[in-house]
Amino acid sequence: VQLQASGGGLVQAGGSLRLACSDSRRTFNNNAVGWFRRVPGKERELVASISWRSDRIYYSDSVQGRFIITRDSARSTVYLEMNSLKSEDTANYYCAAARSSYCANSDCFAYWGQGTQVTVSS
Repeated sequence: VQLQASGGGLVQAGGSLRLACSDSRRTFNNNAVGWFRRVPGKERELVASISWRSDRIYYSDSVQGRFIITRDSARSTVYLEMNSLKSEDTANYYCAAARSSYCANSDCFAYWGQGTQVTVSS
């Protein structure tokens, strides 16, 4: 598994962005994939995760109702659609794959990708 996140950028509050997490080796289709974010000085936060069959999805309370995670197995890509963005969503976002088919906490993610910066201006 080799992950790369993309799609970050600068957006105004209330706007939207879509992040993509791709696996260049196309080997994570049986693994859960999660999106994390980190702000300097704060703990890493798991914001969303999706099972390998997309039948189980987790959202943190902070993004529930605003973010949508989906996966396209044919493209070995997982997306995070972020809507109604707030300044507190500003962070470095990165994706990770678990060893299991579903994971909703940080402990079971084993393969980590590089991040993409999201900045929300108020």
